[in-house]
Amino acid sequence: MSLNKIILYYGFAPVRDPKAVMLWQRTLCTSLNLKGRILISEHGINGTLGGKMSALKTYAHATKEYAGFSKVDFKWASGKGDEFQKLSVKVKKELVAFTTPDEIEVDVAGIQNGGKHLKPHEVNELVASRGDEVVFFDGRNAFEAKIGKFKNAVVPDVQTTHDFIAELESGKYDHLKEKPIVTYCTGGIRCEILSAVMLNRGFQEVYQMEGGIVRYGEKYKDKGLWEGSLYVFDRRMNINFSKDAKTIGECERCEAPTSSYLDCAGLGCKDLVLLCDDCAQDSQNLACNKSHTRGKKLSRIS
Repeated sequence: MSLNKIILYYGFAPVRDPKAVMLWQRTLCTSLNLKGRILISEHGINGTLGGKMSALKTYAHATKEYAGFSKVDFKWASGKGDEFQKLSVKVKKELVAFTTPDEIEVDVAGIQNGGKHLKPHEVNELVASRGDEVVFFDGRNAFEAKIGKFKNAVVPDVQTTHDFIAELESGKYDHLKEKPIVTYCTGGIRCEILSAVMLNRGFQEVYQMEGGIVRYGEKYKDKGLWEGSLYVFDRRMNINFSKDAKTIGECERCEAPTSSYLDCAGLGCKDLVLLCDDCAQDSQNLACNKSHTRGKKLSRIS
């Protein structure tokens, strides 16, 4: 019996004809019976797919043959086969919607004006050598950090990546501009752009966690600087790196420990509700309310 797997990946490289790449990717995935979401832009590719392991291996091999995608880092996770309902392959102006497509400089080697990449062990070495001077800066939506984050991390007040520019230009973080900052996100792509955006706004020493939380968690599980569960953009909703994962989320109704997000029951609302198992049994706790301001969740790719 074939194993079901999930892959998370991105690659920055110039794409002369995004529409042609989109059609090729759609045809390739359809032929392999893969489901998930892929974005193509002039800057590269960003995707998360689920399917049979053999089919995903074929997909990864074919994708790496495209000029500029040979260094794409495919992150693998176990799947059940029902994480994605359909296949979506689209062309977008940005791989991640920071609303600043012209701020990044991309060539076949990737983004050229972003922060320095640090492997998981290099992140720990930086903290060991410079201690509390190091600032972890969350590059995700604020709701993701409610169930998992790096210890003592700065969590910006953003609901989508659209909010980051205004947040950084608000002056809230000017006191951090001369500190060593380690940006992090799920798989690394948001920090590729966030680190460049921060450097462009006067932050002096900006790093990005290579491979994101996923790679760090694979190496250190729950014995490193990460704590809690990782929110993921598919039907799993969250994953733990080990049985020792700490539960840092709190139920929105009773404040009991939980890492479980559920979809709001409001018609058309795309918000999420963080509930413990007991409170999730009461349908009234899933009712929409005025605090649901996101309206439209960030595309489930990170």
